[in-house]
Amino acid sequence: GDVTLHDLETAPFVRYTREGKTLELHCDFIAGCDGFHGASRAAIPSAVLQSWERTWPFAWLGILADVPPAGEELIYAAHSRGFALASMRSPTRSRYYIQCAPDEALADWPDARLWGELKLRLGPGVGASMATGPAIEKSIAPLRSFVAAPMRHGRLFLAGDAAHIVPPTGAKGLNLAVSDVRTLWQALATWYRVSDTSGIEAYSATCLRRVWRAERFSWWMTNLLHRVHDAGSFEHQLQQAELDLLIHSERARALLAEAYVGLPD
Repeated sequence: GDVTLHDLETAPFVRYTREGKTLELHCDFIAGCDGFHGASRAAIPSAVLQSWERTWPFAWLGILADVPPAGEELIYAAHSRGFALASMRSPTRSRYYIQCAPDEALADWPDARLWGELKLRLGPGVGASMATGPAIEKSIAPLRSFVAAPMRHGRLFLAGDAAHIVPPTGAKGLNLAVSDVRTLWQALATWYRVSDTSGIEAYSATCLRRVWRAERFSWWMTNLLHRVHDAGSFEHQLQQAELDLLIHSERARALLAEAYVGLPD
């Protein structure tokens, strides 16, 4: 408890309490992998840190159930009632999501109602054969986009949700966190082996280039597939045109696939 970071630009250490005692851990470097609400990002001076954030006006209502998946692996659906997603966790376990209001109450969504809405939004071709069952987990997750920069301050390095959050539409959250850690590992290994600081110095710029590409893709996917605008509005017509382009353009689909799989650094 009471974790604080100190002397980040010289000889960093972490101060914390355990069993009533105040302890210190002295380090060569600190990897801030402690999530959005952790102590690491808060330790960077406000005069240094810059952040960008968007809170989306909808959330995802999810259900996890021990039923076979509706498709081979993944189905994204854009419906007039809102977005839906069918995803496979294993051959016998599935997770489904639907777009909902951020202030929805779980009590208003019994299993039968949620399964019915999923079948409607995923379409008759999927709904007719979709297996249903009791929820083993049900939750509502708000959608947020967030980036903090720089991702390095002195000998502190931010990684994962401590530095960035993407809406789950593009499936990039864990990918970005692992990529941060891989980049940091390479930078630290080079420093320890040959005292080369180039990877350390480039860490923030290297990561942020990838982060902003993933933020752009997740933002685009979220706008493309969710009910964001009123039906018939100019923005809604553009959304429909974007979907039509993906259906009829092989190059547009290739670009989506490339971004979805992930570009190299």
